Amino acid sequence: MARQRTPEGPPPPPAVQKLRIRYAKRGRLRFSSTRDFSRALERALRRAGVPMAYSAGFHPHPLISYANAAPTGTASEAEYFEIRVAERVDPEALRAALDEALPQDLAVVEVVEAGPGSLADRLEASEWRLVVRGADPAEVERAVTAYLAVDRAETTRTFKRGPKTFDTREPVLRMQVTGVDDDGCAILRMVVRHTTPSVRPDDILTALHAVTGFGPPVPPLVTRMAQGLLTADADGVADPLATDREAVGPGG
Repeated sequence: MARQRTPEGPPPPPAVQKLRIRYAKRGRLRFSSTRDFSRALERALRRAGVPMAYSAGFHPHPLISYANAAPTGTASEAEYFEIRVAERVDPEALRAALDEALPQDLAVVEVVEAGPGSLADRLEASEWRLVVRGADPAEVERAVTAYLAVDRAETTRTFKRGPKTFDTREPVLRMQVTGVDDDGCAILRMVVRHTTPSVRPDDILTALHAVTGFGPPVPPLVTRMAQGLLTADADGVADPLATDREAVGPGG
């Protein structure tokens, strides 16, 4: 029988603090993937001198967990991850140092000490803003009205295990044209419940085209404006870090 190996050296210091971090993905970096971001983040954590806690074993890795990242190609003002550190830190000082160490279009918006409960359980829905370019806003309005009138609007997407057809209509809790931008492009706002599989803005646009015949002439500019728990009227989403601020208090 082979002898069981054990890692050499002392175990890594234990985690003494968990931090929840909100960041924004803007500009050209909306095309970065979750893997791209994780590599950039680990480099930034080292440059910023963050005293990361590490896993035990033969291949220690920093204790970082990601939550419901936006699809590649979409911008976001509300991305979240958690880290565990081996020494207590000031959340605002860490925010400033990490923001300085990351590329310009990745902005660290807020850092809070984690209170009780799961962050993932608080990410119930997302609010999306789409700038629909090259289309008459009135035509967009008509398409939205027709989409909302149906009970089911299916689309098909290919996953690792092959293509899967699913409904996009039920998770859409709100969808409306809220105005136009400076170029006269319709601004479409959507509140979408998180489901399995996740229903993304491009899934909804594909299903909208199938139902109404309308499709944006060019890909819209998509930004996730918020994600969190649904508000009582299901009209928006609540800040998922609010509970942490109440539990821990200002400044940790």
